[in-house]
Amino acid sequence: MRRNAMAMTAVAGVLSLAAAACSSGSGKAEAEGDTGPAKSGAPATGRSPAPNPAAAVKQPIIIAFGGDTHFEDNLRARLANPATALGPIAKTLRAADLAMVNLETAITTGGTPAPGKEFAFRAPASAFAALRAAGVDVTSMANNHGMDFMESGLRDSLKAIRKTGFPTVGIGRNAAEAYRAHRVTVKGNRLAIVGATQVLDDHLIQAWTATDAKGGLASAKDVPRMVKAVRAARQGSDYVIVHLHWGQELKACPLPRQQDLAKQLIAAGADVVVGGHAHIPLGGGYLKGKYVHYGLGNFVFSSARGQTASSGVLQLKLQDGKVSAARWKPARISAGLPIPLRGAAATAEVKRWNGLRSCAGLTATP
Repeated sequence: MRRNAMAMTAVAGVLSLAAAACSSGSGKAEAEGDTGPAKSGAPATGRSPAPNPAAAVKQPIIIAFGGDTHFEDNLRARLANPATALGPIAKTLRAADLAMVNLETAITTGGTPAPGKEFAFRAPASAFAALRAAGVDVTSMANNHGMDFMESGLRDSLKAIRKTGFPTVGIGRNAAEAYRAHRVTVKGNRLAIVGATQVLDDHLIQAWTATDAKGGLASAKDVPRMVKAVRAARQGSDYVIVHLHWGQELKACPLPRQQDLAKQLIAAGADVVVGGHAHIPLGGGYLKGKYVHYGLGNFVFSSARGQTASSGVLQLKLQDGKVSAARWKPARISAGLPIPLRGAAATAEVKRWNGLRSCAGLTATP
């Protein structure tokens, strides 16, 4: 009887989330707040109308997360038409009240590749136009490819962020910018989003990590600095979301350092901790009443094949100060683009995804 009751609760949560997603497609982010590098000289986008009493009411919202995204190989040509660059998955992203992906590339057309790296990714600034057209509202560049073209690539990336005004976290002209939260109000809910990477090549850690004196990426290897960033984000926010690049490639269970960091960030005030790097989906679920997802897998990724082509969109429903429901909408990457699964294939993949939770120390319900 207890098992049946839990199953009914889980089904009700998914149905509630699905219904909210269908009803909230036009409720995109109402205002863009602080985000370090995009702040200086960035054109205003998505400004709120004059305040009114109804705007202060906190409504349930759906947040959607996609995984690792770049525009290498055949995907580069798709940037010629940003409106369709991300393909059919854009419909799922646009339906959310706020959508986020990991932009795993430097935004530059020049520069010198980082030494000692097998793969170096870059894309023109039109990548931001493609993300915006697909319904993506914010991205993180804190990952092991965000500075693939070193300091000159960093300068180009920051210039593109400022020029386009695209909300981007985890990167900046100094540590204050790189660790600063992007703040946005969505249907009356005040969100703060922080980005950082726990994955950096050993020989590049010093060069790539932002400090008080130089630009770079927010590093989650500095746990006290991450805790400080989350505590700062907590101030004046209804929800704090932390996006991390973490884990081990092709390893389906989280590493101890991921689990330790998740616990510390939740204790500091994070409501949602999500991320990726492993190139395959990992488990997601609840930890001490908060939501953690250890690996979103590839998303828009030209080299995805076999197990690395398993993809999807994580949808979270935020309501009454908590994550009230979660849903995995599976996809399969073909020619670099995630194609949503339907019918029996989708059912089987959701079942497999639920099974990944068993080694993650997470629960299906709060």
